[in-house]
Amino acid sequence: MLRNYLFILFTTLSTTALFAQNDTDLMYLENDSIRQIYDSAMQDPHIFRPKHLAITEKDAIKIADRMPAFAVYRDTYFVTGVPLNKKIDKNTADASFQISIRQRLTKSILPFKTFLYLTYTQKSFWDIYAESSPFKDTNYNPGIGLGKYILYKDRVVGAAFAQIKHESNGRDGDDSRSWNYLSLSMKYYFNARFNVSGEVWIPYVDGGNNKDLLDYRGLGFVSINYTSNKHKWWLSADINPRKGWGNVNTTLTASFRMSERSNQYLFARFYQGYGESLLDYNRYAMNIRVGICIKPNFYNFF
Repeated sequence: MLRNYLFILFTTLSTTALFAQNDTDLMYLENDSIRQIYDSAMQDPHIFRPKHLAITEKDAIKIADRMPAFAVYRDTYFVTGVPLNKKIDKNTADASFQISIRQRLTKSILPFKTFLYLTYTQKSFWDIYAESSPFKDTNYNPGIGLGKYILYKDRVVGAAFAQIKHESNGRDGDDSRSWNYLSLSMKYYFNARFNVSGEVWIPYVDGGNNKDLLDYRGLGFVSINYTSNKHKWWLSADINPRKGWGNVNTTLTASFRMSERSNQYLFARFYQGYGESLLDYNRYAMNIRVGICIKPNFYNFF
C-alpha cells in the first residue's frame, strides 16, 4: 500500500512538472527585444535597485494570454524532516508534501482587463516513520478569483488579485477545522530577480473547533523572493504576523535548480510558529525538512 501510494504521488509530481513553466513568461511573446531586455536584467548585479521591464500594456496582455492556462500555482514539493523543538524519533520525524495548481478560465477580456482563474492547493502531513505510516492531517485549499496586471509608464511593476478561498481538513467531529476568507494580494517586482508580495485576509471562521484560528494564523503575510541568474538558486522568506506584539510565523526556503532544462529543485524548508497545519494550528512547531520541489515561474503574475 505504501509503495503504491508513493508511486502515485511521484507520478503526480512528475506530471505537474510537465506543465511547469520554463525560464520566463516572456517566451510566450514573439518579441526578441523584450527577451533580450529580460536576459540583460537577469545579469544586473544590483538586485535591490528597481528596474522594471519596459513593455506596453498590449504586449503584457499578450504575454499573459499566451501563457499555459494550467500551471503550478505555488511550490509543489515532497519533503521529509525533523523537529527542532522536541526529541527526534520515529514519531516526531515526518514527511510533508504539497500539490498546488492553477487554471486560468479566461483571457484578459473581462472589465478592467482582468482575468478569472481557479486555484487549488493541498498540503499533507505524513507520519511516514511511525508504525503503519498514518497521515496526520491534510489541508484542502480551493479558490476562485480575479487578477490584473499593474503597469506604470509602460513598465511591468506587478499584479493585484482578489480571491474567495476555503480551507479545511475534511474531517468531522472534534478534529474538524475550516474557515473561509476573501484574499486580497499584490506582487511587486523590483527587478527580474527580486520581488515582494503580500496577502491580506478578510475572514469568516465557521469551524466550531477553531474559532481562535486567527490568533495563530494572523490576517496575512509578506513574502520576499530572490533568484540568482538563470534561476540556479531561489531564496524565499515568508513572514506571517500573528496575535501579540512581535509574534510571527516564519518560513524560510532555499532551492537549488537541478538542471537548466528542468523546473525541479533540491529544496530545504525551515518553519517556526503556529498554524502550519489546521489540525494542530494552536501548537507551536519548529522544524526543518528537505526534498524536491517544482517551482512556479519566478516572473509569473499569480
